[in-house]
Amino acid sequence: MGKMVCLHGFTPEQQEKVRQLTPGWSHIFGRTGEIDPACYSEAEIICGWNADAARECLKPESALRWVQTWSAGVDKLPLQELESRGVLVTNASGVHPEPMSETVLALMLGLTRGLHRSIRAQATAAWEKTGSLPEMHGKTAAVIGAGVIGREVAFLAKAFGMRTIGVRRSGKSAPGFDRVVTEDRLDQVLAESDYVINILPLTADTRHLFDERRFSLMKPTSYFINVGRGATVKTEALVTALQTGSIAGAGLDVFEEEPLPAGHPLWKLENVILTPHNAGATEHYKDRVVALFLDNLRRYLAGEQLRNLVGYSQGY
Repeated sequence: MGKMVCLHGFTPEQQEKVRQLTPGWSHIFGRTGEIDPACYSEAEIICGWNADAARECLKPESALRWVQTWSAGVDKLPLQELESRGVLVTNASGVHPEPMSETVLALMLGLTRGLHRSIRAQATAAWEKTGSLPEMHGKTAAVIGAGVIGREVAFLAKAFGMRTIGVRRSGKSAPGFDRVVTEDRLDQVLAESDYVINILPLTADTRHLFDERRFSLMKPTSYFINVGRGATVKTEALVTALQTGSIAGAGLDVFEEEPLPAGHPLWKLENVILTPHNAGATEHYKDRVVALFLDNLRRYLAGEQLRNLVGYSQGY
């Protein structure tokens, strides 16, 4: 029978569910650093990914046939090499809508109501009025990457009486959006939106999609939210837009370089809220990923189509 490696600390109950689905298989459960690297090249299935897997599973003798990632993004995996070996890759898309949509709304509300400035003033015991503040009600929110997370953001935005626009490759309508357009209409959407929410994956097409020209199209009163991938944004262009007032502010959870270097100008800009790439973090994360893996494991054993199968040509 086969062998599998499951990373990220499965609970005893979760381990037992895996064993029940795969009697006769060899199971290795553990965290990065706890597992003999040689085990990775012997594994037919890996749930999770790390540097040891990347090194061992690309060897000629590797038995790897399927990788279930622990995240929605797969841009850090050696996709070309995995494709050439015929390895199936499935991601964790679908486990993030609740925490990520909450983070997006928190960033939007914080920037709009000036909470970041009040928190900074609180740290120095300074009673500083923020002056006249904008409102979210009645404004337009554009979600760039209108997938499952984007749809949840749109539903929450609707609770604030906002107009919602989705941008997605297919242009197909989706619940929660007043209108959905294709990617070739992005420039028009940027010009009419008060909040631009980027939830795009990183691919060859999306790298540095938000550059000097794109930020110049946005309203000077608009806010940019990024919970997708850092490299979809040209960081220098964003910094310039924030410094010159081309846009009003930004809420950023992801960055081109992570951790963000201590001396980076984004740390000191008054019109920015930063979070350390934890928009998807939640107490329920592991349970949701393991449930997805168990369903896919059943499908894999039955020879059925896997959920969240990554398309190598698209890169997600």
